[in-house]
Amino acid sequence: MNDIKEYTEKVFEDIKHIDEFGNEYWYARELMSVLEYSLWQRFSNVLRKAMENCLNSNHNISDHFIGADKMINLAKNAVRNIQDYKLTRYACYLIVLNCDPRKKVIAFAKTYFAIQTRKQELSEKEYNELTEDEKRLYRRNQARKGNYNLNQTAVNSGVKDLARFHNAGYKGLYNGETADDIFKRKKLRYREDILDNMGSEELADNIFRIAQTDAKLKRDNVDNEYTANSVHYEIGKEVRYSIKRLGGTMPEDLPTPEKSLKEIEKY
Repeated sequence: MNDIKEYTEKVFEDIKHIDEFGNEYWYARELMSVLEYSLWQRFSNVLRKAMENCLNSNHNISDHFIGADKMINLAKNAVRNIQDYKLTRYACYLIVLNCDPRKKVIAFAKTYFAIQTRKQELSEKEYNELTEDEKRLYRRNQARKGNYNLNQTAVNSGVKDLARFHNAGYKGLYNGETADDIFKRKKLRYREDILDNMGSEELADNIFRIAQTDAKLKRDNVDNEYTANSVHYEIGKEVRYSIKRLGGTMPEDLPTPEKSLKEIEKY
């Protein structure tokens, strides 16, 4: 059940450019490589569909797909013009929507480019305008990043058994349930991830647990596995108590969505 970070924001941040006015942009050919397309001809079909989407959304194509052709040197002093584009974040998002959804990197790219602000944080208004499935995708990405950081902090705090460490947090938050108990209660299929099968509210409960545990382990300079597990359990209990005190729904009583995020990311 542990969270494995396969793709990170750095993948797209590393190929992001900033112009003299502070505007961010990406080159189509660099993006093509990251999105695991090897042939420009195939990727140009994706670009064409994205441009059609842009036009149908009443946006000017030239505002988001800016020609940036280049001359490259060939053998014997020959040169050749190659086609390229400077892409806005919106253009990248349209491109990703038209890419092969079977590629794992595409699912992450959808989340990355869908978020419009520079630091990948949505305002309350922007978040409220998302659909429930979009909220789930956004929260799941936060949980993924949070768990990655928490794993590093836990290991630095002396944790060797990460599965037991994470179960301590779940037990606190879910009134004694382990990750496996949650898996069974949700009636998930083999190898399905419990976080992929949570609604946005349940994900938010877990994000708070993850963030507060990470902060307390660092703040208290925890240096042994027993204490780290105890901290995670107590933080889980505190989050549970806060939900109860505020009249909220206990996480185990929240509904399990009909579709996992893995299914949603295929479309």
